[in-house]
Amino acid sequence: MRKLFLAAAAAVLGAAFAVAPAAAQTLEKIKQRGVLVVGSKADYKPFGFRDTSGAIVGFEPDIAKLVADKLGVKLEIEPVVSSNRMQFLQQGKIDLMIATMNDKPDRRQIVGIIEPLYYASGVNVLSNKKAALKSWDQLKGQKICGIQGAWYNKPVAEKYGAEIVAFKGQTEAEVALQQGNCVGWVYDDTAFAERLADAKWSGFEMALPTIMEEPWGLAVKLEEREGEWGKLMASMLEEWHRTGKLIELEKKWNIPASAYLKQMHEKYSKKQS
Repeated sequence: MRKLFLAAAAAVLGAAFAVAPAAAQTLEKIKQRGVLVVGSKADYKPFGFRDTSGAIVGFEPDIAKLVADKLGVKLEIEPVVSSNRMQFLQQGKIDLMIATMNDKPDRRQIVGIIEPLYYASGVNVLSNKKAALKSWDQLKGQKICGIQGAWYNKPVAEKYGAEIVAFKGQTEAEVALQQGNCVGWVYDDTAFAERLADAKWSGFEMALPTIMEEPWGLAVKLEEREGEWGKLMASMLEEWHRTGKLIELEKKWNIPASAYLKQMHEKYSKKQS
């Protein structure tokens, strides 16, 4: 019995030591591999989308490129959606996740969200003008398109009585909205600005006041948040805010000026001085 106990204890300790080094080696693996794999959206223009060649480009892939250049490695973008981005990080399919993810307490239990945070968005509804939405209370009993994994689906349903019809990605939600299967689409307000500038969306509007503004966080594996990889990302984020690099990228992609980025730039510029 004693031998069995000792053998079991040794197995547990062996497993623990096997996990610990593996968890701490992501940065080293990236350097050895010569490639940084980043999870980014491919359907969220201009933050992450496919260009005419099929390459994933945008504000967030540009951030990923800054990291790859800092490490002196090549960049590989792995397309993710809201419903799988955290799982891809947990499973090691990606080294870093930069995918329009709001910073929420429950998500901090799953992945290592790095501070400072890098952007912010609020929640709004893109709706058919015929619906004449002027108040969030008008969503009661209405079918509203949503995206699987979006944290605000539940509070919008509970507080305003909306019937959320959740889709895997933006393309499916767009089609459902345009075909009249939903009167509106609840999502990040940042995702709607680009569409409203497109003539094909002339029959739609974002008439409601933006609510629940929350910052976005990039993430590493949970166990690496306080390690070398997480600390490197934190230092890079501080530098990007201090120098205004993220504001430069915002201008590059013709994104409306973010009050959040301005505040963060002022904060870290003062911290440096």
